[in-house]
Amino acid sequence: MNKSELIDAISAKVPDVSKRAIGDCIAAFTETVSNILKKGDVVMLVGFGSFKTSKRAARTGRNPQTGAELKIAASVVPKFSPGQRLKDAVNKPKPKKK
Repeated sequence: MNKSELIDAISAKVPDVSKRAIGDCIAAFTETVSNILKKGDVVMLVGFGSFKTSKRAARTGRNPQTGAELKIAASVVPKFSPGQRLKDAVNKPKPKKK
């Protein structure tokens, strides 16, 4: 699902809100989460999950074409940990069709 499909799906559940407003909300959400993670803080949405950052150490990798070693710099990467309600919703068995 891409962003426009997400906007359409949300719009179907909230028909009184314009698609433009939904798109603006999604953009504001992603920008806000990005800025919070950039500061090193955590975003926790109880039941849904939490967004946080993790440090990845510098390491040595290989170029798959040449086999030459190369150094990969240390970095900070975003991570998402799903909450229990999200896990339950994803693992809920689908009803059988008759």
